[in-house]
Amino acid sequence: FWKDHTCHGKWCIQHFGASYILLAMYHQPVLKNRRTLLERAEKFISEIYFTDCNLRGRLYGDTCPLESISSSLSQQRIPFLEAVKQNFEPYQVGDTFGPTWWTCWFKVSLRIPDSWRGKQVHLRWESDGEAMVWRDEQPVQGLTKEGEKTSYVLTECLEDEEPHSISLYVELACNGLFGAGQGSMIATPDPDRKYSVQKAELVVFKQEVRELLTDLEMLVDVVKLLGEGEQRGYQALFTANEMVNLCEPTNPSSFPAARSLAQKFFSQRNGESQHTVHAMGHCHIDSAWLWPYEETIRKCARSWVTVIRLMEKNPHMVFTCSQAQQFEWVKSWYPGLFSQIQHFVEKGQFIPVGGTWVEMDGNLPSGESMVRQFLEGQRFFKQEFGNYCKEFWLPDTFGYSAQLPQLMQCSGITRFLTQKLSWNLVNTFPHNTFFWEGLDGSQVLTHFPPGNSYEMKGKVEDLVNTVKNNKDKGRANHSAALFGFGDGGGGPTQLMLDRLDRVQDTDGLPRVQMSSPDRLFSELEADSSLLCTWTGELFLELHNGTYTTQAQIKLGNRQCETLLHDVEVASSLALCLDKTFQYPSQQLQILWRQLLLNQFHDVIPGTCIEMVVEDALRYYQGNTDSTDTSVAVLNTLPWERTEVLPLAGAHGQFSLRLRTIQGEKIKKVPAHTHTHTHTARMKPFSLLCVCSREAISHGCSGNQFVVFDDVPLYWDAWDVMDYHLQTRKPVVEVVRPVQVSSPGGLRGSVTFTLRISDKSTITQEIILDAMCPYVRFNTQVEWLESHKFLKVEFPVRVRSPNATYEIQFGHLQRPTHRNTSWDWARFEVWGHKWADLSEHGFGVSLLNDSKYGYSVYQNTLTLSLLRAPKAPDANADMGSHQFTYAVMPHTGTFQEASVIQWAYNLNNPLRLIDHAPGFHTASRSAFSVSAAAVILETIKQVGILLRKSSGLVLHAACFIYSVVYHSSCDLLERVDPSRPAPITASGISISFNPFQIVSLLLYLK
Repeated sequence: FWKDHTCHGKWCIQHFGASYILLAMYHQPVLKNRRTLLERAEKFISEIYFTDCNLRGRLYGDTCPLESISSSLSQQRIPFLEAVKQNFEPYQVGDTFGPTWWTCWFKVSLRIPDSWRGKQVHLRWESDGEAMVWRDEQPVQGLTKEGEKTSYVLTECLEDEEPHSISLYVELACNGLFGAGQGSMIATPDPDRKYSVQKAELVVFKQEVRELLTDLEMLVDVVKLLGEGEQRGYQALFTANEMVNLCEPTNPSSFPAARSLAQKFFSQRNGESQHTVHAMGHCHIDSAWLWPYEETIRKCARSWVTVIRLMEKNPHMVFTCSQAQQFEWVKSWYPGLFSQIQHFVEKGQFIPVGGTWVEMDGNLPSGESMVRQFLEGQRFFKQEFGNYCKEFWLPDTFGYSAQLPQLMQCSGITRFLTQKLSWNLVNTFPHNTFFWEGLDGSQVLTHFPPGNSYEMKGKVEDLVNTVKNNKDKGRANHSAALFGFGDGGGGPTQLMLDRLDRVQDTDGLPRVQMSSPDRLFSELEADSSLLCTWTGELFLELHNGTYTTQAQIKLGNRQCETLLHDVEVASSLALCLDKTFQYPSQQLQILWRQLLLNQFHDVIPGTCIEMVVEDALRYYQGNTDSTDTSVAVLNTLPWERTEVLPLAGAHGQFSLRLRTIQGEKIKKVPAHTHTHTHTARMKPFSLLCVCSREAISHGCSGNQFVVFDDVPLYWDAWDVMDYHLQTRKPVVEVVRPVQVSSPGGLRGSVTFTLRISDKSTITQEIILDAMCPYVRFNTQVEWLESHKFLKVEFPVRVRSPNATYEIQFGHLQRPTHRNTSWDWARFEVWGHKWADLSEHGFGVSLLNDSKYGYSVYQNTLTLSLLRAPKAPDANADMGSHQFTYAVMPHTGTFQEASVIQWAYNLNNPLRLIDHAPGFHTASRSAFSVSAAAVILETIKQVGILLRKSSGLVLHAACFIYSVVYHSSCDLLERVDPSRPAPITASGISISFNPFQIVSLLLYLK
């Protein structure tokens, strides 16, 4: 066996020689043994051990100690100019510092030996935590072991005229690329963890060794991925063997001959039919997740300054980057770096994508919030980089609303890239490139990178998977490959670029070209006639616990969405009634941007550490409305309302009949002023509809609280598994029996308390108000559970194969059965303010003020209330919660019963206000709509913007004398000059398509 082949004895190693393994693989006829040898070869070449020499260990040559290194520890994240003024003490490599979330600054003095002339010299820095190198008061390089960046290039080739004595600073964050989890990535952070620097030295970097290693690595990957049954796999194997036989690891002059063999292999070209992979550098950075917002600012700087260095060295490199918020952070904290980014944006290498303020959650933000994501994001990109984004970029989120295609289209975007549906737990999504059709019929060209990752490493495996996984073969011959460390930042490396450069057009592999999103989508558009269309939502069959986790964040989000809506309405009306009024544009923008930030896809879903939760709740604080003895009421909704409203300082309640968006003097109608308390036994909740039809299913209890065991397989805060449904346990133990708190008249109510466990209780007030079609449940829960899931059920006397759920600017239906795997995977779904189950002529709706998780199975409406995950926040949802939901039986359809309007009423309370300009003693109505199917969603200053959704025909009567005409605009508030129209005596007449969003600009004199 050996005598028939050329094998230099000097290459033999302990146990197995490289040539032995490679040739044995080549000749071994038994598949099982060949696979064993293949595994040995993979392990062997990953280390590249020759006789007594580790080739990978020869990446660095001569070393030299630093002249000095000193450190200064800071609890706060401080800017550079402040950090350098701190007191620095001598530091010894290996000494520990910390704890977690602190920052250690290092002052480094070094001198490069003169004898290293002509060599590539690095500062080798290996440490726990994420580091940033500063030079000449500017950030120049990010360093992290987890991101495979452990050296800073001081010079590519040392020249005499270069400075040999250099002073640097290294800013080291006491957290890793993925935070500081204890034992696992998503575990609760260890607050007492200590950090250290393991290496800090000058080294000579041997580029020729790196090149040889990369050649061998890529060849072995070809063997591994293509297999011994493929001709190219054998060729790669034989080429690697010949390289081993040719080169001397201790003699770099032998490397070129070996490398020429690899270059010959890689240069063998494909045919014309080969799939094209559009490689794009990428660096997905979660705006908050396992680290707080403040650390994200530094992550952006560390990652992007590294990208800039790579672009300087690799002019062909292209890098895609989303999230206007992150650009704004860098602009504020690192203006010099931001200027460099602008330069490379202009060159076409650094490409802003996405068009939104952050990569928001695709399910939970309201319709108006999603509009503002695009509005704030696109305006920022246009202002700072000169262009709007053409692609919506949302690779990592937990589902996609059916209204997103229309929102994209109306924001100047016709292309969409994402990846997360590859995580589906039950069904494999059938496409990678397709047209996605939204609720109103709007379509966008959508691409899922078939490699099923947004953080590839440029390896052969990434390219092969991109071709193999493409589900639209024959329809689309182009795909994206996003390469670079992500989630925690880091981004691309030179090694990734080198890998991709070797296989630009190599027979047996797809073509690879460094590309831009525009180039990819242009290729896809040019040959899109055969693409399939997917209609409706893109539902992720995983992470459905995110509809419920961290209830306080979800409550704050809903309340702030409502409050900002009301402030904009009131400010717009004040501006119209008093031209001297200063519309608070700047303050509103600040508040909106804070809300949009908290809608990031790991914050509003609740999949973040406790520090992030605290940050988010601080943003919500102070945005609650105060009540006093005000004498006017503002109704910010475009329909009349008659409600019972308690007034501070008054006895009982008072009925208020209010017209449309207006201020009106209170009409006081005394209610019963005496409160009587009665006790009663707990009985099944019964609900009689206005048509005298019982709504609760026979023999069942409505308002039934139930608790489930909630131990997911994978991601604690993220997931709820279907098997939790088998652990249902009703909450039946009474702590305080029913007491009548309001005996009737305008309001009747009862209260009671139930025990969930030794630690947790539910106290509830059930309220029925005069002229209100729903029963309201004001609920307080003291919640101290672990891995439990609290829900409330309403089994109703309704049978229908589908239930209806509110989403952004509309609603959609989902099945109430589990006939197929696609139906079964929807055992827990999301919705906004209401869900409805109706049959012909009758139905029941479930409304809420802060919840998003639902389940409607057969005839039971279920609202998800609280979870108790323990990672990444061990205290998630622990404590006191207050929320409201309501049940509303109705005749006819939910549209005929005005369920949509009543859900708005529940979420948009009447605002008690002091006297304001134009709001005197008389009733005043500013806007109204004549069609019940139209919702006047938003009024804000841009002129004044009216945004409406749904419906057929609108006749809007406007009584503001100064409005002279209107024009349509898109969601970026750009006027469509072809569609102006005057206001007539009867108002503004507009035609709608179903679920269409229309924006109007009203021009003032």
